Amino acid sequence: MTRARADEPGLGIIAPLLLLLVLVLGWWATTSFTGVEAWRLPSPGAVAVRGVDLLSQAWMWQRIGVTAGEALLGCILGVAAALPLSWLIHRSRVVAAAVEPFLGATQALPAIALAPLLVLWIGYGTWAIAALCALMVFFPILVSTVLGLRHLDPEVMEAAELDGAQGWTLVWRMEAPLAAPSILAGLRTGFTLSVTGAVVGEMVMGGEGLGQVLVQARTSVDTASMFVTILVLCAMATSVFVMVRQVERRARTDLRPSKNRS
Repeated sequence: MTRARADEPGLGIIAPLLLLLVLVLGWWATTSFTGVEAWRLPSPGAVAVRGVDLLSQAWMWQRIGVTAGEALLGCILGVAAALPLSWLIHRSRVVAAAVEPFLGATQALPAIALAPLLVLWIGYGTWAIAALCALMVFFPILVSTVLGLRHLDPEVMEAAELDGAQGWTLVWRMEAPLAAPSILAGLRTGFTLSVTGAVVGEMVMGGEGLGQVLVQARTSVDTASMFVTILVLCAMATSVFVMVRQVERRARTDLRPSKNRS
């Protein structure tokens, strides 16, 4: 019996939509039949109405753009730090032995606890928030890339080195393309965390993005606006997740013929 795969054509679209439908129906039933107050849990209809109202405002789109820009900048900074270090860990046993014991310790520190330090070192504003995002995305990208490099086919790499591929040539022509699926998987997780980091940074360190919309909605007990903002954030993260996932699948597909030839 063939096991169903999540990447089968149509399944990746139909299954999430069905789950979304079930969640929305459960949400509607809860607000319709349990008597829960609207300020605690607004109905799907109320959130939809508030969403149309907010998304028709230019300032809301400006806030979305600010948060997206901070998340993207943080992701770029995290990638710029994680990829070179992952290559050094892969290539140097000394670097691996020195760095790897501390990587787990860095994840024990909650990102929000670093926000005050970032304010002291960098100040308020975009760069401090982007730095917080970079810290959040650094670890998953690093781990995923290191695993991808360590699982490269030794025979393929040896053949490339015998053909004269050395240094950066080996990195760009062999290691990076072959490890691309793992790198993209790290990016997929990383950008999602970067959106979270941007919102947390705005709520803690100030800013002009969606984090401030959440703060203002919480202050005025505007639960519907909070739901709309959270749904917008989910849509942002999901959109990038899906796009990177498609690139990742394409990279895996492109690698299959070369493996068969080898």
